This record gives sequence, C-alpha cells and structure tokens, in this order.
Amino acid sequence: MRIGYAAGAFDLFHVGHLNLLRNARKRCDLLVAGVVSDEMLRSVKGIEPVIPTDERAEIVRNLRCVDRVHVETTPSKLEAWHAVGFTHFFKGDDWRGSPKGLVLEEQFAEVGVQIEYLPYTMHTSSTALRRALSAITASAATAPASELTAVSDLQEVAAR
Repeated sequence: MRIGYAAGAFDLFHVGHLNLLRNARKRCDLLVAGVVSDEMLRSVKGIEPVIPTDERAEIVRNLRCVDRVHVETTPSKLEAWHAVGFTHFFKGDDWRGSPKGLVLEEQFAEVGVQIEYLPYTMHTSSTALRRALSAITASAATAPASELTAVSDLQEVAAR
C-alpha cells in the first residue's frame, strides 16, 4: 500500500495547496496531509498564522482528496514519518535540488521513503497573499472616511 504524506502550513488556503494535495492523492492509496502547527510556523518560519491550527486542519480534513490529517508539532519530518508511517513524501518541485530538499532526500532514503516532487503552482502563494493582505490593510489605514464607511457597510451586509 502506498501511503502518501504532503505537509504544509495550509494557511490562507489557495489553489496551489489544492493542486499539491490532489496531485499527491493520485499517486498513493491513502493520503495523509501534515498541517504545520501555529507554534512550528512561529518558531521555524517566523510566520504568524492567519488561520489557527485547528481550523486549518479542519479545512484540509474535509477535502475529498485527503484521507487523514496529522498536525506537525516538531520540525522533524522523520518524526512525522514515525507517527504516520508513510511510504511516499510529496513536495512541490520548487524544493528539488534545494538544500532543504537534499537533506530530506538523504534522511528519507535511509528509511525507505520515496520523495516525489509535484508541480509548484507559480501564480499563487501564501507569501503573495500575505503581501496583498498587508497592502490592503495599509491602504485601509490611509483611506478617506467615506471609503471606510463603504467597506464597513459591505462587511455589515456580509455578516447578515
């Protein structure tokens, strides 16, 4: 049985995340999605998550292509392997040949896990979405009161 594992923050979930998970699912019998915890995002990447771990895990868990979710609380992918027992590890091809990718290949080769690189969705990323949100927030801070009122009105209508 091919047990696949595809890990990520899955914060600000976008089509690149969906592409990774769907493509991974096509290449295994069972797909476990690793959701990196808030604490790990803060300590390893220096990123403050927008969506809390539990909510991100719930979103990913409810995708048809995902069979199970594992919340990662340590930076070691080998620890995730010990917890999950996957046979195949899926990563975006932007990792191929990178220092981190080479370390993963070496570690997983020792335990018989095959790494498969999947196409990276170039036109969208969480980093780009974070920049856009920052720009919108900064723009709202300097917007005239009339524009802010219109935004407040839209938010109020949306809340109903």
